[in-house]
Amino acid sequence: MSNEELIQNALSKAARELGKEIDPASIHVERSRGEGHGDYASNFALKSAREFSMNPRELAMKVAALATGEGIAKIEVAGPGFLNFFLRSESLGSILDEILLKGSHFGDGEKNGVKVDVEYVSANPTGDLHLGHTRGAALGDAVSNLYRKAGYEVTREYYVNDCGNQVRHLGLSLRARYHELFGEPLVLGEDDYHGNDLVAIAEDIRKEYGDRWLKDDEESERFFVRYGIDHELAKIRKDLSDFGVEFDVFTYESDIRRAGKVEEALSYLEEKGYVYESEGAKFLKTSSFLDDKDRPVVKKDGNYTYFLPDIAYHYDKLDRGFDLLVDMLGADHHGYVPRMKSALMMRGVPAERLDCEIYQIVRVYKDGEEVRMSKRTGKAITHRDLVEMVGKDAVRYFFAERASGTHLDFNLNLALEKSKENPVYYAQYAHARCCSLRKLGEEFALNGDSSLLSLPVEGTILKQLARFPSMIQTAAKARAPYKVAGYCQELAADIHEYYQAVRIIDRENPALTGARLRLIEGCRIVMKEGLALLGVGAPERM
Repeated sequence: MSNEELIQNALSKAARELGKEIDPASIHVERSRGEGHGDYASNFALKSAREFSMNPRELAMKVAALATGEGIAKIEVAGPGFLNFFLRSESLGSILDEILLKGSHFGDGEKNGVKVDVEYVSANPTGDLHLGHTRGAALGDAVSNLYRKAGYEVTREYYVNDCGNQVRHLGLSLRARYHELFGEPLVLGEDDYHGNDLVAIAEDIRKEYGDRWLKDDEESERFFVRYGIDHELAKIRKDLSDFGVEFDVFTYESDIRRAGKVEEALSYLEEKGYVYESEGAKFLKTSSFLDDKDRPVVKKDGNYTYFLPDIAYHYDKLDRGFDLLVDMLGADHHGYVPRMKSALMMRGVPAERLDCEIYQIVRVYKDGEEVRMSKRTGKAITHRDLVEMVGKDAVRYFFAERASGTHLDFNLNLALEKSKENPVYYAQYAHARCCSLRKLGEEFALNGDSSLLSLPVEGTILKQLARFPSMIQTAAKARAPYKVAGYCQELAADIHEYYQAVRIIDRENPALTGARLRLIEGCRIVMKEGLALLGVGAPERM
């Protein structure tokens, strides 16, 4: 039980004795903000006074007398009715027992049986990942980690758009490069891919198949489209794997189409009366739900718009039994959200069953100037370029430490700096310091007598460690990896302050040293797990 839960239960018990049933989880408890105000504080009396027909201070006085509990040393009433809780040192220190017992599983939420599908990146397999994909990868993977840590059943999914004009032009461009290798003039259309990277792929085809595919027909086109898709997707998967991002499921649009799920979705929507014809096209009545206007699903020429296969794909996810669908989308997808929610509502599904996280654009800066091009390629900076420049850990931390809805200005200079100004270095160095202290004090047995941890900074660290599980739940529900990054910064600051202000290893006082090293071990475990949630490594030496 966390310290917050201990206090919530004590307040709920006091409320019951005063004749009211209050859910402990609904009671707000937070760490006190200054010395002399206890360890934790609650505004319970201020918020509940009317319900008890008392003024806040009167209620606070009654609650303070009744809210007894093991681990609570005393309760003080402050101001108009704030409650300040002072915990016994052994109660604060008990969190170390739990951390050392559970190790990397400290902070794990109870399994709640909720199945969540998190779809992210889903870049078209037509070229390199750009920095928007990088941000989607960092955020999507961290969100997935948070959901799993909080007790949800998580599936990480990548949707492969392997149909439509973009992949067709990829195949045609690859075929043109293949013909060029046999001495034919290069013919590329305006919408084709003009980059030289396709030359190497065409050379692989020539080596494997010789001149087999020189005849241009439908079979040839299908071959080059599929070869191009498979090659580009393999490259994307390797880049993501090098970034620490792996997926449980790859769903292909072509499989959705082959299975007849698009026609099935359209037939259902037509039967329900949600589709009408106008000027030869078919429209979906999304404006009857959350959208600002109706959306076309079938063009005049009989081809589907991109929206209809997407609907079929989301229906497929529902059919797979997910309780919550989370789509991580780029900044240009704002209008997509209400129309897709509307399509799900037509299926009888509540709008909140689909949650979309829209992340904003990324700009890279060096020496105060925006960097748009890679010196190596002369083209726009790609995902691979940035990771090669500063490393996986810096990119993942910097991309996760900001709320998804904010623009991200990535500072190359800062990401490479080895100082406390660099947040990922600061956090990793705190972990390395913990490892170094454990190594230096390896002859000392860890001492479970937490009453020896009597310094204010030690109490601060214990409360910070105790906050980790509730932070996980809050960050998971809000899909907010930046809360984890913020926590890591706070814990790192506490560790660095402790290291600089306190003689942690005192060879003349082995009992105190053992207690302090036990605290350091708790910090090491929690910091490592916090960084892991962001996909960031925790080096033992720096």
